[in-house]
Amino acid sequence: MPIGELYLRGGYAARHPARGGSMTKTFLLLQLDSEGAPYSEVAEVLEDLGFRPETEGYDFVYDWGRPASVAESLSFADRIQEALRGKRVNFRIESTEE
Repeated sequence: MPIGELYLRGGYAARHPARGGSMTKTFLLLQLDSEGAPYSEVAEVLEDLGFRPETEGYDFVYDWGRPASVAESLSFADRIQEALRGKRVNFRIESTEE
């Protein structure tokens, strides 16, 4: 079963409407099990959720294109966990506003 960790930076900003043009991005760091699904299969599942490959410290990034609330981030984390269920993938998720 996937294990997820959710980190929300800028706690106040994540709970309240953003000022100006800040946008939320959600980053995903994966840890695959050698007995689990192949990376290509995991990547396909995540890309179907709207993630794109990331090269700067994370495996994938999801660009909300707008500010997202904590509730939306938590709901999205639930969707990720459900999509990865049974694939033996651990993940760390972090949402930030830029």
